[in-house]
Amino acid sequence: MQELLGRIAALDPDASLGIRVIACFDELILGDVNTRGLLATAASLAGCPAGAKTGAGRSELRLGPSGDVLTGARPDDVTVSQLPGGVHVWLERSGSPHANDAIILERLALAVGVRAGIERREIEPRRDLRVVLDSATSASERAEAAGRLGLDATRTHRVVAAPLFAVWESHPAGPSDVISTAFGPVHATVVPATTTELDVRPSGVGIATPIDELEASFRSALVAVRLCRPPSDPFVCADRYGGLIQLLADAGPSTTATSDSACIATVMAHPWADSTIEAILATSSVRQAARHAGVHHSTAQTRSELLRAEVGFDFQDGYGRIRLGLAYLAWRLDSSRVFDLPAPG
Repeated sequence: MQELLGRIAALDPDASLGIRVIACFDELILGDVNTRGLLATAASLAGCPAGAKTGAGRSELRLGPSGDVLTGARPDDVTVSQLPGGVHVWLERSGSPHANDAIILERLALAVGVRAGIERREIEPRRDLRVVLDSATSASERAEAAGRLGLDATRTHRVVAAPLFAVWESHPAGPSDVISTAFGPVHATVVPATTTELDVRPSGVGIATPIDELEASFRSALVAVRLCRPPSDPFVCADRYGGLIQLLADAGPSTTATSDSACIATVMAHPWADSTIEAILATSSVRQAARHAGVHHSTAQTRSELLRAEVGFDFQDGYGRIRLGLAYLAWRLDSSRVFDLPAPG
């Protein structure tokens, strides 16, 4: 837990503490960290004791900023967050609340509540950007939330998706939040549709959409960021692959694998397969592919023929080329490690 806190804090020092608080607790929820660990995190972030009572008849647990268990009853003048089932959490701040006490208490309450078996949707505040990017919300709810965020309904926008540890050379001015996804918590930011390049590593930017369709931009941004291959290719714009990214986004993370992508996974046993397929898709002939890959024409020809035999279809033109491109992208999504936390530096 302390390693996670240190790694997230160190990797993007310009990120707001609020974003880091959300990120930390989302990671702790995914890791099923126990209540003591959650309280230790909250106390460390807040710099004051944190406590919890996880149900009627349960004893209170209080931890100090250094992770030590505190004895005795909590003070009377603490800020308490009440949850269903007699669960409540608090921060023991002496004097005026600090700027981030509210967000720390909010995320602590969510994490302790989830651990106590309370449905997340019952206790998680409906933050405006999450509403805008959630396809389950109504169009009117998304429009109202977008208005509160100051998004211009007459203009189109894009969503940028980045891991929590991404390095931002500069932060866009648009609204941002940490969004829970199937791949873990993601830092999402809304930017103008004219934004097709950002100095954020790694990251992906989605398709341009009206504000009531930004959830589609977010889904395509998630595909784009998973196609990143840092350090050589740390940023992907959805426009690079056009409708293919939208097809993959609509398919969802559990349905992108196909028999063709399974064949691609098999041929990747050859150390040259990845660069060869990339070269074939980026060019219009084997000779051009050879130049792209930096190999002799005869080598590219031999490798192309071997790949054709192993994948089981001709990919030089027509629908075979489309099949190869889609299968290759699906394989890259399935094998992406862009959301894996980097090793400590």
